[in-house]
Amino acid sequence: MLAELRIQALGVIEDATLDLHPGLTVVTGETGAGKTMLVTGLHLLGGGRADSSRVRRGAGRAMVEGRFLLPTPDEVAEEAEEAENASGPADDDGAPRSAVRLATDAGAALDDDGSLIAARTVSADGRSRAHLGGRSVPMAVLSDVTDAALAVHGQHEALRLLRASEQRAVLDRFAGAAVAEPLAAYRRTRTAWRTATTELTRRREQARELTRESDMLRHGLTEIESVDPQPGEDADLVAEARRLADADDLRASATAALAALAGPPDGVGEEPDAVGLLGEARRRVQGSDDPALAGLDPRLAEAAALLGDAAAELTDYLARLEADPQRLEQVLERQAALKSLTRKYAADVDGVLEWATSARERLAGLDTSDEALAALAAEAEQLAVELAGHAATVSAARREAADRFGAAVSAELDGLAMGAASVALAVGVKEAAGADPQALDVDGRRVVAGPDGVDEVELLLTPHAGAPPLPVHKGASGGELSRVMLAVEVVLAGADTTPTLVFDEVDAGVGGRAAVEVGRRLARLAATHQVVVVTHLAQVAAYADRHLVVDKGGLQAVTGTDEHGVTRSAVRTLADGDRVVELARMLAGTEETETGRAHAEELLAAAAADRASSAGDGAAPTPIERGAATRRSGGRRSRRAG
Repeated sequence: MLAELRIQALGVIEDATLDLHPGLTVVTGETGAGKTMLVTGLHLLGGGRADSSRVRRGAGRAMVEGRFLLPTPDEVAEEAEEAENASGPADDDGAPRSAVRLATDAGAALDDDGSLIAARTVSADGRSRAHLGGRSVPMAVLSDVTDAALAVHGQHEALRLLRASEQRAVLDRFAGAAVAEPLAAYRRTRTAWRTATTELTRRREQARELTRESDMLRHGLTEIESVDPQPGEDADLVAEARRLADADDLRASATAALAALAGPPDGVGEEPDAVGLLGEARRRVQGSDDPALAGLDPRLAEAAALLGDAAAELTDYLARLEADPQRLEQVLERQAALKSLTRKYAADVDGVLEWATSARERLAGLDTSDEALAALAAEAEQLAVELAGHAATVSAARREAADRFGAAVSAELDGLAMGAASVALAVGVKEAAGADPQALDVDGRRVVAGPDGVDEVELLLTPHAGAPPLPVHKGASGGELSRVMLAVEVVLAGADTTPTLVFDEVDAGVGGRAAVEVGRRLARLAATHQVVVVTHLAQVAAYADRHLVVDKGGLQAVTGTDEHGVTRSAVRTLADGDRVVELARMLAGTEETETGRAHAEELLAAAAADRASSAGDGAAPTPIERGAATRRSGGRRSRRAG
């Protein structure tokens, strides 16, 4: 969960630290005080787009820092085992994609208490930096970790649900593994199917070009195989040709060198040789009585051995060196054959061999024979059958989840003063055109097989009995739309495994009994999640475990402005007495009236009683409603008595 949030130099907030409750934390304040800056800070922490205009005037940078309390490695391992036992591995290696796992994989260091510090800075010139566990990380890594730890449900997110492209994703998220697992299999099969069908179409449409290319490749391979070049052969032939062409000169040089070392081969000659001179040197050294001079004999012996070896090698070289015109002609012919290949295919023989390997691989994929096309068509048809089966499984799971989702949202609407309304998710398919390359036969219908399946999902609202169901953006008024969106968000969040849920004024346009039910539902959600709510409704704020208020000036600046003339806001935690004052302000616009204070006290007491009771079912009047009715009745009696 998110234990602490610190914001510096972001909009009207100069420096504020929020201590958040594990249950329900509400944030209130006057319009323009800076409540939305808290949500902006969370968006930045989640890797959202950095806007330098949000940096407070006069400040060099804005900073948002969150301290997350994460489960221990033992708890993560236990969750992984439970997830695998329940529904198989949550991802490729069987471990859940938890925030602690993502953080440790990124090399982030946890504090001694197991908490993780995530930070985001935005400079006045627009540069942005992300840090995780004291380490600088890419923005995508910070986003992955915070996405696993918290989810923001705001006005913009709710409006996105009106788009058809988002409604299928909402249904899949609600359905969970029932859709996710067959959808993953569908996507894998679809990739293979698309590859096979694309290749089959390409081969059929380009048969002439492919045939011409395959003929060229076969001709090249035939030519290379007929020459049969060997790796490095061209360099070896160059050396051998040079030796054969210069055999006479080489023989003369080797003979002279041998004579200088060991004398002429026939033993006739007066010139001293190196071996003889070295022998004479050894005899004179060995005959000396001086130990220093005699000690040179081993080195002279070593030199004599080296000269002997060199002489033997020269003798062997001369024995092997022959002027062979016939062999030279063969070498030159072989060089010419290899040169004909290197002119066409590569710079040297090794490159020619690499070309041949590539050509064989390419040729294997250019088979346009009837047998090859038939085999590829059979593969594509088999994959289409498998894909249709996966698509049908996904569609069935979506329809089942759509029924549950519609019933759950409709039940929420019943408690939001829309008892006559109902919501349904219609799951249909998109018919494919005749030439559509993504067309697939599913249950006898030609449909479009998109990356997310064959289904089209639409959110429909029936505002009252007898009315036709209409797309929600057409069938709901402004206030009804806000309540429908809130019901969707609450149901969706209830199916969400993300530990921290943030709601940004999703209660806009709601009042009266519906406002009480909003508070009740958020409090119920806080039993299983950490919930943070930015609200303007006292009925919602009354249910808070912790109440934070954002106000201009706060306790730090009475004037509410700084030396730059910029409005300054502070965030403070309210004690019980201060909560009465704030709720009175939210109800009556001022905290000075006794009636407003009394009403605020009743709201707090009734909310506490409502949360302590497990008997309320949402249909009967809530304790808040009963308290409000009593207050109205008492107010009338007081006026009559006056």
